[in-house]
Amino acid sequence: MAKPVVDRLEGELEGRAEVLRIPLTSAVGMALVSRYGIRGVPTMLVFDGAGHVVYQQAGLPDREAIGAAVDAVLGR
Repeated sequence: MAKPVVDRLEGELEGRAEVLRIPLTSAVGMALVSRYGIRGVPTMLVFDGAGHVVYQQAGLPDREAIGAAVDAVLGR
């Protein structure tokens, strides 16, 4: 199950990044599916300050890659 991995990742990113969980069955979720071509759950997106996707991954999250993407956005 991916939920415990996503929960842990969310805790690791606390204070470094804002984590939003959006149900894909909601109106906002359906719009995101279309806009970003989401095909799997979970899908992790990392955005830069201008709102551009700098990292996207579907399936079991790669915590190190996501953390590195967040750090790159933060200039660390």
